[in-house]
Amino acid sequence: MRVRGVMQSAVFRAVLLVMAAGIMVIAPRALAQLPTQGPIKPPQQTPPTPPPPAQQKQQPQYSITVQSQVVQVNAVVTDQDGNIIKGLKQQNFRVFDDDQAEPITNFQPNTAPITIVILMEFSNVIGAYYAQIGPYLTYNFTDHLGKDDWVALVTYDLKPHIVVDFTHDMNQVKYAISTLFVPGFSESNEFDALIDTLDRLKDVQGKKAVLLVSTGADTFSRHTLDQTYNALKQTNVTVFCVNAAEIIEVTRANQPIGYLQAKNEMDYFGKLTGGMSFYPRFLGEMPDDFENIVEFLRNQYSLGYVPPEAARDGKYHKIRVDMVDDKGEPFMLPNKKGKMKKVVVYARAGYLANNAGAGD
Repeated sequence: MRVRGVMQSAVFRAVLLVMAAGIMVIAPRALAQLPTQGPIKPPQQTPPTPPPPAQQKQQPQYSITVQSQVVQVNAVVTDQDGNIIKGLKQQNFRVFDDDQAEPITNFQPNTAPITIVILMEFSNVIGAYYAQIGPYLTYNFTDHLGKDDWVALVTYDLKPHIVVDFTHDMNQVKYAISTLFVPGFSESNEFDALIDTLDRLKDVQGKKAVLLVSTGADTFSRHTLDQTYNALKQTNVTVFCVNAAEIIEVTRANQPIGYLQAKNEMDYFGKLTGGMSFYPRFLGEMPDDFENIVEFLRNQYSLGYVPPEAARDGKYHKIRVDMVDDKGEPFMLPNKKGKMKKVVVYARAGYLANNAGAGD
């Protein structure tokens, strides 16, 4: 096992050296042109082979919409082994608002294109060498997206930096990731960056998600962890977390308390929003993880219900989604050992009600 670990470490360092050799020539000019603050704007640099202007598609519109009292819940159903179950019907779903069954008023498979933000920690918070892990893990994520999907790249240290605005051009994002070589700061304000990203996505319509690639560290964000949880309770954005510190911490005999706390926080980010967390130890795990994320988003079911007047009280209400078969019995499928087990539902854990609207 030790020899294997040494070999993997050597390979990791070799890859970084190759990346460095190729990037040193182009990084100064590219980094100088990247926006560092202000409203979302496209980056000034262009990818090596940009598409003709005629092929460019209109970016998602930031429009203010009047929301009704309908609570929207995106749900994904899997068996106990994680295989996604498709072809479900409205009668297979039961929605509960604080344990009170509510009739489903809206139901449809959510087949809209994906809109996703790659929110990546890029700082010296645990050293310049390890700052490359995030770009290293994330570089091939866009290979799993489709031509109609939208993707944006945001990095953060002291504050979030919009590197690439929403685009269909996956090469533009990969090129931008390849220029992330030297972090500018040793701070990592994860809470601020996540809340800022959720706020920017608030008025974007359709199926939207955040891929948070982070060590889980937060140095001195203006927002607290509780405020971050509250922001997640109010959003219909699905958050997926990739812990970039697992590669580092798995080599230690005793994992520090701060790291274990960060893992718990990232797990909760996913649980609140109906997403999930990943803890890769090797680069070879990433293709399967990224494929799972994309398939997860492509197979969501959109459920809507109108909560009773009494539920519009400004408090947090828990949501539970149960599954039943065509006979109204608990939906069960055999696991790998042939034992019948209940299916697993991934959905937002609840919503923060208010007088203006129960959900966004």
